[in-house]
Amino acid sequence: MDMWSRNNDEGRREGEKEEEGGGAEDVPDCIQVLERMVDRYNSEGSKFWEEAEDDKSFLDVVDRISKISTCGSGIALDQTTSVLEKAMSLLEKDLCSLLLEQPQSKTPKKSSSFDSRSDLSAVIEIDSSRPPHNHLDNQDFPFNFSSQKISLLNKIASAMISAGYQIECHMAFSNFRRTAFKTALQRFGYGYMKMEDVYRMPWESLEGEIATWNQVVWHCTTVLFNAERRLYDSIFPNQPFISQNLFCDLARYVIIHLLNFAQGAVLTKWSAEKLFKFLDMYETLREDIVGGSYLEPCAKELAYETTIVKDRIIEAIVAMFCDLKNSIKNDNERIPVPNGAVHPLIRYVMNYLKYACEYKDTLEQVFEQGHGVMGIEIQNHKSIQEEEEVEDARTPKNSPFALQLMAIMDLLDANVENKSKLYRDLALRYFFLMNNGRYIVQKVKGCAELHELMGDNWCRRRQSGLRLYHKCYQRETWSKVLQCLRPEGLHGTGNKVSKQLVKERFKCFNAMFEDIHKTQSTWMVSDEQLQSELRVSISALVIPAYRSFVGRFKHYLESTRHIDKYIKYHPEDIELLIDDLFGGNATSMPRRRT
Repeated sequence: MDMWSRNNDEGRREGEKEEEGGGAEDVPDCIQVLERMVDRYNSEGSKFWEEAEDDKSFLDVVDRISKISTCGSGIALDQTTSVLEKAMSLLEKDLCSLLLEQPQSKTPKKSSSFDSRSDLSAVIEIDSSRPPHNHLDNQDFPFNFSSQKISLLNKIASAMISAGYQIECHMAFSNFRRTAFKTALQRFGYGYMKMEDVYRMPWESLEGEIATWNQVVWHCTTVLFNAERRLYDSIFPNQPFISQNLFCDLARYVIIHLLNFAQGAVLTKWSAEKLFKFLDMYETLREDIVGGSYLEPCAKELAYETTIVKDRIIEAIVAMFCDLKNSIKNDNERIPVPNGAVHPLIRYVMNYLKYACEYKDTLEQVFEQGHGVMGIEIQNHKSIQEEEEVEDARTPKNSPFALQLMAIMDLLDANVENKSKLYRDLALRYFFLMNNGRYIVQKVKGCAELHELMGDNWCRRRQSGLRLYHKCYQRETWSKVLQCLRPEGLHGTGNKVSKQLVKERFKCFNAMFEDIHKTQSTWMVSDEQLQSELRVSISALVIPAYRSFVGRFKHYLESTRHIDKYIKYHPEDIELLIDDLFGGNATSMPRRRT
């Protein structure tokens, strides 16, 4: 027979008599039985559920004494109260022992994967997609609570509550489950830190902790809390109020600590590089982490605390965009980037915006809620955008994030224009403008979200500007070369073609072309399409003119010694040399083909 059902008929009759007010003569016997049990369990260090005495289980006797104490008086009451205190102390100790048992479960590994969007050292020219959210192992939690253990906990808790020791029972559960929860999170790589410890942590370490924090919040609110709630329901099936209060106390403790971590992270110095980790934190808190009926008693408090943290994160994100804009605005570097290449700042900002657009919907919410923090600066762009929206339906009307992007693009325009003035060579100045402008447009067109936010009209206007830079570059470089290939001005006395003037024209062309080749083969165009377009346009401009000039005036030099000093290149040679341009490497001029 089970030890919990060892009440014989006599025991049941005694219980019925006691409930009817009788059985007072049995009080000393019950007290003595319970005292002997408590003393033996304490002296031997055994557990009450491992054995029973006189066909009366320990909890049966405790229950009888508890009922007697509620209606007793005088000496009997003092005796029952004293022995009941001893019994409750033993039960509390056994309860703690059960709660303290360590789980025999596989320890999950801490995730070491960081969100690639936050690694701004890798943002430059990396086209990796946003990785999926990396969840923690979905293990059964709480650990090691078998049905037998839950039954024991239920019986102990019921006995303590019936005896009026609800507070002691509540405190034991609360303390040990907090510790168990803390230990479980530590197994997932999350350590409980004070807010000031988070604030003082180096960013290189903190960004890893934030990644773990995001996963832990998700795991707590979707897995661990649900399991913990089921545990309390199993142990306190007849005391829903106690079950709910215990769970609320634990959830409040855990959530407040998680919010304190976020508060500590927000207190660190804000910079544009931290944007993506803060966006991850905002997205985590955007979910209803305090939902559920079990949190109803403290839901209002926790929702308020969560809102405060979210507002601080919004403020930080907006400030980071302001920091980005200020860094562009205040960039007064006076050293031009070599060979008109794409400036590192342009490359950095465009890749930054590309990754930011992966959070497009989140950033729309952030800037919508944080418009008061942003100030008046974006208002200047609203009227421009509203005019464009009449023609461009692809740009969301008054999109707060789009307004921010346009403000950044305007700052980039001004920055590129200022940097172009550092080049004394006008051809290189226009080449720089064309090269950087093309990079910006291609980045916008290559990112669907960025393209949608900027709109088709914006891209068309930029491309028109690039065509103008292209024409200016050609004018400053190749129009002077073409002057050498004009037939006008070659006639001497008697209106005959002057052999000497023809020689000078060829020498002039050779010198200018070789100088351009030597210089512009070092110029760098990273966009292969633009590189090809430039070479094709130059060939279309120079090759026909050179072929025509050679064909028309070559025979005037056929009797000249060392004719290859003047006609050094065939048209095919010129075409090959043009293909050397804009590769970023200095190349030597090849010898004339025979």
